[in-house]
Amino acid sequence: MHIFYTPDITQKNTYTLNEEESKHCVRVLRLPIGSIVNLVDGKGGFYTAEITSDNPKKVSLSILKVESEFHRRNHYLHIAVAPTKNIDRIEWFLEKATELGIDEITPIIADRSERRVVKEDRLNKVITSAVKQSIKAYHPKLNNAISYNAFMDIPFEGDKLIAHCIDNEEKKYISDLVSPQHRYLILIGPEGDFTADEVDLALNKGFKALTLGENRLRTETAALAVCFEVNYLNR
Repeated sequence: MHIFYTPDITQKNTYTLNEEESKHCVRVLRLPIGSIVNLVDGKGGFYTAEITSDNPKKVSLSILKVESEFHRRNHYLHIAVAPTKNIDRIEWFLEKATELGIDEITPIIADRSERRVVKEDRLNKVITSAVKQSIKAYHPKLNNAISYNAFMDIPFEGDKLIAHCIDNEEKKYISDLVSPQHRYLILIGPEGDFTADEVDLALNKGFKALTLGENRLRTETAALAVCFEVNYLNR
């Protein structure tokens, strides 16, 4: 199954791939006229199409079938995570979280963050590639990096959790804190963890303290663990 990401597609009878996707279709995949491919718009639309022109700069397609809300999930997951010093680790998280199922990601810059600048264009390409690889019709939203304190002022309706390693705080497991088929916002801190002041701020903003067990996890591992657990609880 060959999938192309086409966020500008509308429900018409024909569509033309952009130059980048056309080149990949003709020069890399070597798909001839008459081949059947699939398109996803990132908003739940899943299209079945036939190649009618193999121009490597503008491949033309005939739309055969349209499915709306393709594999729509029964919950909404937003993970706000401090970007790691080694950006490859966050890219790995974004790829795997997209495969598992996630709706929104916000890079947050905390007091102990070792990385304070991220290139969202590069990270979005990682997400898009994972969308196509895992046959997702929904493209997770990647927000611009924002300071922790500024992020705390953004309202969110749903279950709000913060994972941290401070021992003197009472923490519970995800299964004890969230409601199935709901909206979730989960905070994951940097390699040095959130500060006590950051945890207190979150608790005062309505977040609940979350534990991921006895093992100390890397930032990207912790973020992926909560992504898996939320999706598992909503099966």
